[in-house]
Amino acid sequence: MVDEQRTSIHGQWSGRMAFILAATGSAVGLGNIWKFPYIAGENGGGAFVLIYLLCIAVIGIPIMMAEVMLGRRGRQSPINTMATLAAENGRPAIWAGLGWMGVIAGFLILSYYSVIAGWALSYVFRAASGMFEGVTSDGVSSIFGQLVSDPEKLLAWHTIFMVATMVVVARGVQHGLEKTVRFLMPLLFLLLLILVFYAATTGAFLEGLSFLFSPDFSKITRGSILTAMGHAFFTLSLGMGAIMVYGSYLPKDTSIAKTSIIIAAADTVVALLAGMVIFPIVFANGLEPGSGPGLIFKTLPIAFGQMEAGILIGTMFFALLVFAAWSSAISLIEPAVAWLVENRGMNRIYASVWVGIVTWLMGIVTALSFNVWAFEFEFAGEKKTAGMFDVLDIATANIMLPLGGLMIAIFAGWLMYQQSSKDELNMTESGYNLWLFLVRFITPFAVMIVFLNVIGVLKFE
Repeated sequence: MVDEQRTSIHGQWSGRMAFILAATGSAVGLGNIWKFPYIAGENGGGAFVLIYLLCIAVIGIPIMMAEVMLGRRGRQSPINTMATLAAENGRPAIWAGLGWMGVIAGFLILSYYSVIAGWALSYVFRAASGMFEGVTSDGVSSIFGQLVSDPEKLLAWHTIFMVATMVVVARGVQHGLEKTVRFLMPLLFLLLLILVFYAATTGAFLEGLSFLFSPDFSKITRGSILTAMGHAFFTLSLGMGAIMVYGSYLPKDTSIAKTSIIIAAADTVVALLAGMVIFPIVFANGLEPGSGPGLIFKTLPIAFGQMEAGILIGTMFFALLVFAAWSSAISLIEPAVAWLVENRGMNRIYASVWVGIVTWLMGIVTALSFNVWAFEFEFAGEKKTAGMFDVLDIATANIMLPLGGLMIAIFAGWLMYQQSSKDELNMTESGYNLWLFLVRFITPFAVMIVFLNVIGVLKFE
């Protein structure tokens, strides 16, 4: 029978708002401000945005609800939660593998996420020094090129970021993460709004909005659909154990449906605001909207170099970008740390250091992918040039995360006792039935289409 007194040994969020801020901090990060604008640019703008929003609404939110629900039901690390829930619902113990896949995916993502966050960290000091004042687009490209071509600098910033991540996780749920996110996310949102107002003065604001919101489905390829699906999982932190472990710290009286919708809405708004900031600057300065992962580092510095108080605003923006990435990184490392505490008898400090060091070592591969270990290959018709960074990005965002989401949907929708999921979700009958329909039929079908596409069974041109 279900243990109604099941509690997490790691602690609990102090309340509903703490969970919303923490989960939003996990979701809102480089995926919104760094990744979303450039993949939208690479895939035709507005048409891609529509497909992405559809993925969020009918797939992302229902799976987020399912993942939070599983986490709160199990009250343990994702691995132990799935083992416990499998036994509780009379299912095979192999379902613990879903927890393992999530933890591994989170580890791989953090290994390259930390390197990209290191770029942002280095730009804090570049902005503060006035390096961007009056800089041209060629000058910004040169600054960025010098950074990514220098392995030692990349490793140094990667190291600083990983140490900062380990420090917060070691301090625990309330004293570490919760205190960190309570003021950072509102400030990031405010700064994005300020930058939107600046973008409106560039002379290319309407062109940027048209690119972002006017759909041109002729530009959608089979790779675009796969990318939209993968990013819907990536940006909401789904399928990587982070939301499940955060759900395990969620108070019993908190509405999972309402908080999931709020988190997804905040995440999407930030992504769209970032696009509204970046694309007008791109067009106003004659830059290429599909220029890849360096887009944010080649466009925003131009704005900071031209606006009044640009040194201050630029420094604050990149600092808050680092903090947004920081809160996401914490959520990626937490599942593995929680498992070590539960299963290996480690304290949080030792577990955080151990996981952090292993992740740091893996991050060296990514840091070298942009210079000495760079190689080219094609994926879904698209040319990739950043070696193992692109391999890890594709393996996680396009394969592991959607697969994790599919398994979460199958377990929550088909294998878990309905009374158990009803108790946790505590929704109206119609709301519960809609959620159940989505996780049983719509989500599995959509994810299967993606996998049939990626293995070449279906061709989307």
